[in-house]
Amino acid sequence: MARSLKPFSLLVGSLGFLFFPFLPAESTRPPVAPPIRLLFGGDVMLARHVYLEAKRHQDPAWPFRRIAAQFRAADIAFVNLESPFAETPPYFEDRMVFRAHPAVVEGLTSAGIDVVSTANNHARDAGARGIGFTIEHLRSNGIIPVGTTGEPAIVERKGVRFGFLAYTFDQRNGNHSTDDPRVSMLDLKTIARDVRDLRARADVAIVSMHAGYEYHTRPNRQQIRFARAAIDAGASLVVGHHPHVVQPLERYKDGVILYSLGNLVFDQRQEKGVLQQAIAEIVFSGPRMTEARLIEIAGWESK
Repeated sequence: MARSLKPFSLLVGSLGFLFFPFLPAESTRPPVAPPIRLLFGGDVMLARHVYLEAKRHQDPAWPFRRIAAQFRAADIAFVNLESPFAETPPYFEDRMVFRAHPAVVEGLTSAGIDVVSTANNHARDAGARGIGFTIEHLRSNGIIPVGTTGEPAIVERKGVRFGFLAYTFDQRNGNHSTDDPRVSMLDLKTIARDVRDLRARADVAIVSMHAGYEYHTRPNRQQIRFARAAIDAGASLVVGHHPHVVQPLERYKDGVILYSLGNLVFDQRQEKGVLQQAIAEIVFSGPRMTEARLIEIAGWESK
């Protein structure tokens, strides 16, 4: 369910947020552009118990069956892919390494996912080869990766070019001693330059941010500074993930920040708040954002 608040208000600890920009007088309004509806999900992890459940059901797309129709109905659908695809097993490890079987990409395609962020702390879980294989596998299935490709993703809908960038606070995850230059890292100077460059190619800039303290319901200083820097540079929307729980939305200047959408498809059960799942619905009229809200959903569950 979604609950509305007053226009331009700041959400604090609630799942319902809806805003409408102030509109000019009726006589001076330009022709109304057709609405463009974007849907955003949080962390998607397709390895470990999620993989075992899909295998048990003999259905690679099973983890998405409850939510696929909602995402397919959007003009653009986006999620954070928390597990790279691996050409070889293991696909289940006791340690915090997520390696997804290539077949479970069917879940993403069944949900009509258009763009995924591959910049997160698990980006290198399938090794150096896994980064390239994941990019190739996604593209061959009609999904655009961003965050490990060295370039933004640009998707045009109804005459409007939507550009996506993705960054992570960490890529080593305790398993590597050096960084891989293909993984885009959070940096204030980099985001300012990248957003400005993207705005020369796209009508709308959207930034994916993988950051924050796990299981904290409030954003930390790094999240706030990075997200606001992206808006200052010209981004319309910043979409966050990594805390595994839902965090507030913020109306900042002419943009909106979704600090964390929590989990979308994941096998976590014990930590407080991880079962509270939400998706973000953002509506544009031409390049102008007209609505933004969080919608509580029933997502993946092991049965």
